[in-house]
Parts: sequence; C-alpha cells; structure tokens
Amino acid sequence: MSSPIRVLLAKVGLDGHDRGVKVVARTLRDAGMDVIYTGLHRTPDEVVNAAIQEDVDVLGISLLSGAHMTICPKIMALLEEKDASDTIVVVGGVVPDEDVNALKEMGVKELLLQDTPPNKIVETLQRLVDERGPR
Repeated sequence: MSSPIRVLLAKVGLDGHDRGVKVVARTLRDAGMDVIYTGLHRTPDEVVNAAIQEDVDVLGISLLSGAHMTICPKIMALLEEKDASDTIVVVGGVVPDEDVNALKEMGVKELLLQDTPPNKIVETLQRLVDERGPR
C-alpha cells in the first residue's frame, strides 16, 4: 500500500478568512490524506519552508485577497530556488478567469475555485499526484 498523499494548506498574506480552507482540510483528511494547515498570515518563505520540511506532495495556497499574482510568483520562485519544484502547487479560492492562464504558465498545476465541489478537489489532487508519479 502506498503512503497517503501529504498536503500542506496555507493562507498567505493578509487574507483573514479561513473557513473555506478548514473545510478543504477536513475533506482531504476524510479522503485519507495527511493534511497540515499552517494557519493565517503566512509569508511565501514560511509556506515554502514548511512544505519542504514536511515533504509534502501538494502545496495548496488559499487566496481570497486578490494578491495571487503577487504571492504565487514568489512561491514558485522559492520552490525552484530550493530545488523543490516537484512539489505540486494548487491555488484555491477566488481568482478572476483572466488570471488562470498566467498562474498555470508560472507552474500552478490547478486552480480550485470557491465553487469547486469537495469530491472534485480530492479527485484533482489524486490525479495530479498520480500524473507526477513517485519522487
């Protein structure tokens, strides 16, 4: 039996709303994944360091603040710089349609917006880890 998918969920920046990310954390735990939630108001450095220390498969960034085009490039650059670019990055929350392609071009694997059903989130993470394969 393979080990469970490890996921780190993070709220980066000044966004103070965490009800959604807590629901996602419970959903992923109920699906058998190991989930770490970093809490509110984290910096890109804190999140990337935690993802590396916890050896996660998936780094989930929850953003409702509109700062995704500032925060995500920093996170992707830090993962590259720290030789952890095999970490799957997904973004959840509120992202305007016009920013989706730009985020994917910078390496975000998937966007799971606020109306994504819980079972779709689970299926998406399982698919992304399967596609990446073992590290």
